[in-house]
Amino acid sequence: MKLYYDFHIHSCLSPCGDNDMTPHDLVQMAAILGLNAIALTDHNTCANCPAAAEVAAELGLVFLPGMELCTAEEAHIVCLFPSVEQALAFDAYIESTLPPVKNRPDIFGEQILCNAQDEQIGVKPNLLATASSVSVDDVVELVRSYGGAAFPAHIDRPSYSVTAALGDVPPVGFTAVEITARGDIDALKARHREIADKPLLLSSDAHCLENINEACAYLELDDPSPTAIIEALNGLRPCTWSRG
Repeated sequence: MKLYYDFHIHSCLSPCGDNDMTPHDLVQMAAILGLNAIALTDHNTCANCPAAAEVAAELGLVFLPGMELCTAEEAHIVCLFPSVEQALAFDAYIESTLPPVKNRPDIFGEQILCNAQDEQIGVKPNLLATASSVSVDDVVELVRSYGGAAFPAHIDRPSYSVTAALGDVPPVGFTAVEITARGDIDALKARHREIADKPLLLSSDAHCLENINEACAYLELDDPSPTAIIEALNGLRPCTWSRG
């Protein structure tokens, strides 16, 4: 089955996310754009995933709860899970690894928690745009211990990527990588041998509704379930990946 996906989307809980990126509205926009499978990946938190999962279920979208983890090296890693329960367990652990720095909404932006009915139900008081104490070296094994899959975000960007932080894609067990739409695939493969045989994912890293990907990149696999997608991301299930 072919699934058009976007596995890197932020909500209004990310301090850099627009306030109109509520879980309700971003899932609705994904459906309008023709996507079949999406992930919510706020910075260092999964707290808006329950609301997004509820809306996705109503619309028939495959939903993967997740987060964009900032490692100790300040590299961004997308971490996805097959269930909200597993994502929230991972969330609780990551929260314990973050520095207790209070958010300044006037500087960094608001961090808004919502329900599935598009209502604000709270805020996250501590700044989410900080580095955890989790190392890149440990992140793959850690995420898999919670039943998930991890891949480095936007490896072609000059900041907050594993290549910017470490100079290369480290051989620590990643089985997929994310490259932006502007990335030079041939140049990146020549420079980073570690990605040569891996799926090269294309997601939006959207922080506003208009930047969510249209139906372009897709995957094809025999079971369109979150568990099967996680297995495919971990290289444990046959899957065809296309950037569209």
